[in-house]
Amino acid sequence: MPPKKKEKKQVTGSISKSIIQGVADKSIFTLEAVIANLASHDDRTREKARHTLVAMGKDAVQSLIKALKDKRYLMRWEAAKALGEIADSGAAPALVEALEDEEFDVRWLSAVALIRINIRGLRPLFRALMDRGDSTLLREGAHHVFHDLAKGELRKYLAPILTVLEQSDPSIEIPWAARRALEKLKAANIK
Repeated sequence: MPPKKKEKKQVTGSISKSIIQGVADKSIFTLEAVIANLASHDDRTREKARHTLVAMGKDAVQSLIKALKDKRYLMRWEAAKALGEIADSGAAPALVEALEDEEFDVRWLSAVALIRINIRGLRPLFRALMDRGDSTLLREGAHHVFHDLAKGELRKYLAPILTVLEQSDPSIEIPWAARRALEKLKAANIK
């Protein structure tokens, strides 16, 4: 028996027709349908959905944050990738949480997204380290973020915490190092 044809979804106010026509099929989508396509097993469908959401920018961030917590690997992978391309600081707390995802690729893409968000993603990361400094996955993700960001003007703020992360047992010292780094950023009035 052939699969039933899916009914076309109607456009909600969230996605402009020009974005859809320029990026995705000429079909009519809802935001929920585009998000659902992030878990498709068809590479082209997932890529079109991600490009559509990236083109929406900040309007797609909350839906992508929710997708980042989905149980399906492909959904989380695409959500992390899209959030990195959008680079909105509002996604930073969710991306920090995703540094502890069970899948390495999702953790890596979340770190890359935080690097693209730059300094605006550091405060949630420092807070997470203060609360959960004993998490090996979180420390590994934080190291990736700090290592890349320390190549620039943030080096003087991030070098001390990188030193602690590179110690043999950073779990004891990392909450304090994160607190000191956050206090230095606040004192420098860097936002």
